[in-house]
Amino acid sequence: MEGFISALNGIIWSPVLIYLCLGAGLFYSILTRFAQVRHFKEMCKLLLNNSESEKGISSFQALAVSLSGRVGVGNIAGVAAAIGFGGPGAIFWMWVVAFLGASTAYAESTLGQIYKVEEDGQYRGGPAYYFERCLGWRWLGIIFAISAIIGCGIFLPGVQANAVGNAVTQIFGDGNMVVTSFGEVGTYKLIALAVILIVLAFIIFGGIKRIAHFTQIVVPFMALGYIVMALIVVFLNLDKVPAIFGLIFNDAFTAQAGFGAAIGWGVKRGIYSNEAGQGTGPHAAAAAEVDHPAQQGLVQAFSVYVDTLFVCTATALMILITQQYNVVGELPAGQFIVQNVDAATEIGSAAFTQMALFSVFGNFGQVFVGIALFFFAFTTILAYYYITETNVAYLNRVFNNKLPTIVFKLLLMFMVAYGTVNSAGYIWNIGDIGVGLMAWVNVVGILTIFFMYKPTMRCLRDYEEQKKAGGPITFDPVKLGIKNATFWENKLAKQNEQQGK
Repeated sequence: MEGFISALNGIIWSPVLIYLCLGAGLFYSILTRFAQVRHFKEMCKLLLNNSESEKGISSFQALAVSLSGRVGVGNIAGVAAAIGFGGPGAIFWMWVVAFLGASTAYAESTLGQIYKVEEDGQYRGGPAYYFERCLGWRWLGIIFAISAIIGCGIFLPGVQANAVGNAVTQIFGDGNMVVTSFGEVGTYKLIALAVILIVLAFIIFGGIKRIAHFTQIVVPFMALGYIVMALIVVFLNLDKVPAIFGLIFNDAFTAQAGFGAAIGWGVKRGIYSNEAGQGTGPHAAAAAEVDHPAQQGLVQAFSVYVDTLFVCTATALMILITQQYNVVGELPAGQFIVQNVDAATEIGSAAFTQMALFSVFGNFGQVFVGIALFFFAFTTILAYYYITETNVAYLNRVFNNKLPTIVFKLLLMFMVAYGTVNSAGYIWNIGDIGVGLMAWVNVVGILTIFFMYKPTMRCLRDYEEQKKAGGPITFDPVKLGIKNATFWENKLAKQNEQQGK
């Protein structure tokens, strides 16, 4: 089974998908005139919008839910894997993905807002909804919904849980070994699993409001704390920083692990981490209460910066400055190109990051990474559940059925348990398949949407014109020639009625 998973992963993450993801980001960057740079100040202002309603969450809460999906194990273990398999130059390609991917995040999240619907007293949206309403291709919406349920409900939760289990083992050891249906598992890992499952059940059975209120407190706190720790490491080794950046840039094009490995692992881990182009961000974006779809699109573009340019870079600098990493070559298999630490250290785990902080802070550093991993992974699992629930709701509407969400809650919890006790490499391969499936459907879809309807561009120009005129900010899809944006049509009609127009 493991061999089959690895082979399938190689097919899905072929160079075609890698360059398609980069191409989508470049495509939208040029056509929006690099809105991710021009509107950076506006992004920061929009973060302060805390207006929520009974049906929708605030922009900041939507950002927190989205960041809970973006800021996860990929920021700690994923960066370590990118360095271990692709060399330091892989970090440069992660930055490229983040910069270009911010425009992709704007596009897909704006689409999520434009074509969102109101169902069961809350806002829902995402790629499945905008493929059907914008393209008129319900079949593509169904394919994405199924791939999202498989990816976020089955394949991806195990990656997050696995990293927590490995971090606990790195700190405390295995403890007493217990025979389970999954094989022998250490008692400390089982205790960590029990804590995750209990808290997870309490929150996901409370719906999007409980998820949003939890993440808006935890996500900023954990990200800021992690970045502060990284800054301490940087300032203690300030003289090494220029050489580290030189290493990253030089290795990006003359990679020791090979140019293909550097760009491949950089892009793969970049997309896994910041999710731009993956199609997951629009789900939370659609739930936000905003005056104009472009506003949440810009907020979600900012979340890519937070994820990769801030948190991932923090991890990379800690690992590279302290030289707590190995780089393995593809051929011959298992041969190290660079070896600074024990050869038995698992590259696909958070071990490099833990060792980096241990070298500076001692045992506290290891414990801090374990705590950070717990919260990073846990909030990401919450985001995965919300995405799964949204796509189940879409399929229920399409097929006029009522699939019980409790089934998917229990399935996700089972996959968390399964992921915790399995090997990291195997689980990462399963996670990559989940990411790749959604990315293929979503990236192709958003490129097609631009050529057919250009709704994101019309939306951005409309918002820019209203801001230049001094407001007020409203959104009229009919005036812009955008069809099937029924939520916004109804909202504008109600506003006009209340104003006596």
